[in-house]
Amino acid sequence: MTIRDIFENISPLDHRYSLREEEFKEYGKFLSEWAKIDYQAAVEVALVKALAKNGICSSEVAQELVDAAEQITPQEVYQEEKKTKHNIRALVNCLQRKVSEKAKPYVHFTTTSFDIVDTANSLRYKECMAELIVPTLLELEEVLMEIAMREKETIQVGRTHGQHAVPITFGFAVAEYVSRLGNRIEVVNKTGQQLKGKIAGAVGAYNASHLFFADPEKFESDVLAELGMEAGTHSTQIVEPEYIADFVHALTSCFGVLASFSDDMRHLQRSEIGEVGEHFAKDQVGSSTMPHKRNPINYENVKSLWKQFMPRMVTVYQDQLSEHQRDLTNSASSRFIPEIIVGLLSATNRLIRVCKKLVVDYDNLEKNFAQNKEMVVAEPLYILLASLGHPDAHEAVRKLTLEAQQKEQPLRELIQTEPELESYWEELSEKQKELLINPEKYTGISAKKTEQVVAYWEERLGFGG
Repeated sequence: MTIRDIFENISPLDHRYSLREEEFKEYGKFLSEWAKIDYQAAVEVALVKALAKNGICSSEVAQELVDAAEQITPQEVYQEEKKTKHNIRALVNCLQRKVSEKAKPYVHFTTTSFDIVDTANSLRYKECMAELIVPTLLELEEVLMEIAMREKETIQVGRTHGQHAVPITFGFAVAEYVSRLGNRIEVVNKTGQQLKGKIAGAVGAYNASHLFFADPEKFESDVLAELGMEAGTHSTQIVEPEYIADFVHALTSCFGVLASFSDDMRHLQRSEIGEVGEHFAKDQVGSSTMPHKRNPINYENVKSLWKQFMPRMVTVYQDQLSEHQRDLTNSASSRFIPEIIVGLLSATNRLIRVCKKLVVDYDNLEKNFAQNKEMVVAEPLYILLASLGHPDAHEAVRKLTLEAQQKEQPLRELIQTEPELESYWEELSEKQKELLINPEKYTGISAKKTEQVVAYWEERLGFGG
């Protein structure tokens, strides 16, 4: 067998990313061409096992298929396909060559190609979800939880529309992504569990299996039970496409959360902001021409991967359309779904690595907050004045902020000496006065909310027992 040089591969997933990531070898168990053919062979085995249980063939025949499936290689199937021009017929021929004459008739018995293809794909994606995708996402979720709790009291200026708003904490900012990722993990798990199989024949009406079984749906259930799968309520030659569309949508929207987080972290590394940073290895280079640079390459890579794979969701939606009981317009496009999964896994593992080494610059956080520290109290002041009956609180505070800027006097000092506000100032509680004088305390319940969000998702996702 000729071993192909990895650098002869076309997809960056198969050379650049496979060489960069230790985790990449795990992906092949579910998403490689080896895996696809192994899973298809597993469906053929399940079929013959169910035939044996229903008295159509012997258990010895079923065992022959088990043994034959273990010997199948992609190379021989692809070689056979050169003759058949049909991938599943090629697989069937290869299996039949490895069994006795009495066993050959039962390989692929009563089924159509997409009984095998759709069931195998649903099974491998379902198992990939349970054994690889969700555990990897949970690992990232745990890292984000740790950052959120560690930084729950770390003051940070909130930002809306690219402008400084009111104070939050950095932990609160990260807790947003703990919540959003937690939601996506649940949806990925749910839609992965709902993936279906079928053993219903060429148009989904059980025409062939009904020749042998009074209840062909029961036989279908028997086959799928061998694989831990269930059938949908209806199929044509293919499984209803909404199951896989929902699953890939869950993956894609999860990818969007990772991209959004990465974009936030990337912006926080701007030279003029500098609130977080990536740990750089001793020999790592940030720029080929500017030696001083430390680019946010990992976060940029995640966003770049998202840009590549997110639009593919449109193709998955297009694959919902299949003429009458079946056409082949999803035959090529559906083969690229594993790449979407690999892209998500690659991005997730990259974020796990970089977030574990996230550097927080507390000096810059404080410096950036201080830039507009004196104007932060404008919001609570306006709200408090309105609550005390001021007839035009918003306008009064707006004018006061202009006065503070003109006089270059802190707003929190001006409000204590402004004659117009004297009567209102006396009515404020000590807590309210404290917040106006010390704007860094005006963080609402940022720390408490961070704790609540982390605790909620720890319980929902089963962390700590």
